[in-house]
Amino acid sequence: MRILIAALVATTAVATPIVAQQMKAPGTKNVAIVTGGTYQVDPNHTFATWTVDHFGFTPLTGIFGSMTGTLQLDPKAPAATKVDVTIPIEKGLMTVEGLKNHFLRPGKDGGKPDFFGPDPAPGRFVSTRVTVRGKDAATLAGNLTLNGVTKPVTLAVRFYGAGRMPAQMGGKENVGFTATGTVRRSDFGLGLAVPLVSDEVQLNISAAFMK
Repeated sequence: MRILIAALVATTAVATPIVAQQMKAPGTKNVAIVTGGTYQVDPNHTFATWTVDHFGFTPLTGIFGSMTGTLQLDPKAPAATKVDVTIPIEKGLMTVEGLKNHFLRPGKDGGKPDFFGPDPAPGRFVSTRVTVRGKDAATLAGNLTLNGVTKPVTLAVRFYGAGRMPAQMGGKENVGFTATGTVRRSDFGLGLAVPLVSDEVQLNISAAFMK
């Protein structure tokens, strides 16, 4: 019996890497397979990571996720692309729980909150212009509403991949992008501790859409 069990374990150990090697990710970096239409934000795989400089010692990072919204895309007219994304600020993830409480707590003695306050309105990005930069890149301009303030923001966008999910996982078409940009938090009334904590915020975005 021990010999049989050992043989089964050895067979499984050998077979598993072989099966894994035979599997192929459904997504590809081939822009040509992207189809047009209205895509929905995949809230489980779309994230905006923000980073500021903290007192010149370290970068400080947080993440916004659970987003909703749409991407209207026509591969034959990429400059006509439209993006409308809503960001639930209260669901933001911070590097430590104390920071999240700091961002969302009410103001002291009835004063203005340091940042968003305990019941923040969602953020929202609505595109206004797309400038194509080659086969897989573009500049995306739009209006970002954050903390009740709307300001123009420009993002450098790059196509990441597209394809159809396996049938057992829904079978939907997916398309993904990455984007980078910067904003000044003081523009949105979030300038506490500038310049000890940098006014400039670096944005790194992973955006997944499906239909």
